[in-house]
Amino acid sequence: MKENKLTIALLGVIALIASGFVLKAAQSVIIPFVIAWLLSYLLSPTIEFLHRWKVPRPFAMLFTIVLLFGVGYLAFIFLYARFAAFAAAFPKYQLRFVEITQDISRRVNLPYNPFADINWGRAISGMVVSVSGSLVTILSSMVMVMIILIFMLLGQPYIGYKIRKAFASDKAERFSGIITSISSQITRYLAVQFMISSITGILVWLTLKIIGVDFAATWGALAFFFNFIPTIGSIIASVPPILLALVQFYPNMGPAIITLTAVLVIQMGMGNGVAPKVMGDKLNLSPVVVLVSLLFWGWLWGIVGAILSIPIASTIKIVCENIEELHPISVMMGSGKAFAKQQED
Repeated sequence: MKENKLTIALLGVIALIASGFVLKAAQSVIIPFVIAWLLSYLLSPTIEFLHRWKVPRPFAMLFTIVLLFGVGYLAFIFLYARFAAFAAAFPKYQLRFVEITQDISRRVNLPYNPFADINWGRAISGMVVSVSGSLVTILSSMVMVMIILIFMLLGQPYIGYKIRKAFASDKAERFSGIITSISSQITRYLAVQFMISSITGILVWLTLKIIGVDFAATWGALAFFFNFIPTIGSIIASVPPILLALVQFYPNMGPAIITLTAVLVIQMGMGNGVAPKVMGDKLNLSPVVVLVSLLFWGWLWGIVGAILSIPIASTIKIVCENIEELHPISVMMGSGKAFAKQQED
């Protein structure tokens, strides 16, 4: 019996490793499928709303998809233009940064400037190219995403009928409950996250515009985009405008300090204040699970994987919650707040 359990455990580890290799090797096919799956949850309420107003489902679906990808294309053009403008202006800021480090070295009597040997042009250019490359990858995958999304939306109204026909009544009801739970949680997460990211981006843009920081719209767009990456996204988006304010206004430290304070207040206020109150504890994911999921999917699929990490983790938890043998995994993936509250009551 012990040997059988050990064999099953080892086979599970081998299967997990093999799945990782498959997900890595087939990411060009799997990523568009996952994006289309998430977009289907985001678009379904709009399509159903139009359909209730007597708009034929194919026309409602076509209108929603065209609107979505039109907005996405305009957003891509805007982001690409802003990053290209910053990359073109970067040599000026690089020279200014070198002058600042030299001035600081003289003031504190440093025998050696530790920043002198760093190739900032190559480092920043690499970051810009990486972000731009991720945007290009996402855009180039949109054709396949759109094709997969159309087929998903066409088959979505008939899923309930197929489940009731394929399974016994109790299993069909259980399976339908899993799909409904996944749909409601993912839809709520995407909608709330989009709203919070939009407000964060607008607040960052307006604040930096008032302070006078260059490329305020770029940093607002960066805050919107990276806010979809949990935990570390807001930190990454906060660093560039703070550094730019320091370089731009030196030796006047006032604007840089104001920028630091304002950006941190916005990011922490939206991330730790507004988001938990609006989203509540519906996802019920442990912070450790969020971090591990972010690191794993970010390593596997890059920025796209980091953005998709929370919906994927939430889906895994819901599936495990409804399968008796995997229910302990679901419990361990949860935050545990509900169990603590029950014990206190």
